[in-house]
Amino acid sequence: MDGISPAVPAEALDDTWTVAGRRFRSRLIVGTGKYKDLEETAAAIAASGAEIVTVAVRRVNLSDPGAPMLQDYVDPKVYTYLPNTAGCHTARDAVRTLRLAREAGGWNLVKLEVLGPPPHLYPDMVATFEAAEALIKDGFEVMVYCADDPVAAKRLEEMGCVAIMPLGAPIGSGLGIQNPAMISMLVEQATVPLLVDAGVGTASDAAIGMELGCTAVLLNSAIAHARNPVLMARAMKHAVEAGRLSYLAGRMPRRMGADPSSPLAGLIR
Repeated sequence: MDGISPAVPAEALDDTWTVAGRRFRSRLIVGTGKYKDLEETAAAIAASGAEIVTVAVRRVNLSDPGAPMLQDYVDPKVYTYLPNTAGCHTARDAVRTLRLAREAGGWNLVKLEVLGPPPHLYPDMVATFEAAEALIKDGFEVMVYCADDPVAAKRLEEMGCVAIMPLGAPIGSGLGIQNPAMISMLVEQATVPLLVDAGVGTASDAAIGMELGCTAVLLNSAIAHARNPVLMARAMKHAVEAGRLSYLAGRMPRRMGADPSSPLAGLIR
């Protein structure tokens, strides 16, 4: 016996997910930036259990052997690298960045984000549509960061994006999921993986995203800016797993008023 009750559904025992034909077990995707050094980056990522790591192509050394390289600490043979366009504010810059990334490392599965100006850094959806169209036409498999807008999300899906990633709150804010009702609607309409991306600040935020039915959670600052990043990475791992199990189990109905936790029948009177 493996100690698992036969009542546990099969989907909870073999709970993998697929994006662009690639299968993963971990539903937590983490970033590689903002840590104090590459040693801490590697330790936190290992503790998170993540299989996919995002890489800001414009900010991380991937090609200069004369300086510390991310690949020496986060092995691309162990982790799936997901190049992203962090810091890009135009469609042209985003497309150019990912084309350079493909030339440098052969990466085809990418994360597209095109941001509006500070201080909100909200997704620029007009530029996002433009960049997504060019990248898909160029053969990229595009996971796309976007507004929590069901019309925009469906359009990106119909264009051919392989995953939709609406923000939970502004990038780096740590505010948690501000519009859970809209995220739920996006989950219901999606036919490709839907990941909450940006705004997660602590483990309970990640759990909420998974309880809403998201395929996975993508985060960076919540771990990198924690007082103890490695410990927070472990917390996020367990939060995502707990949230997923909670979603599969199905929560109890909400009700207005109390309901006794013990049955009333058979009471001694």
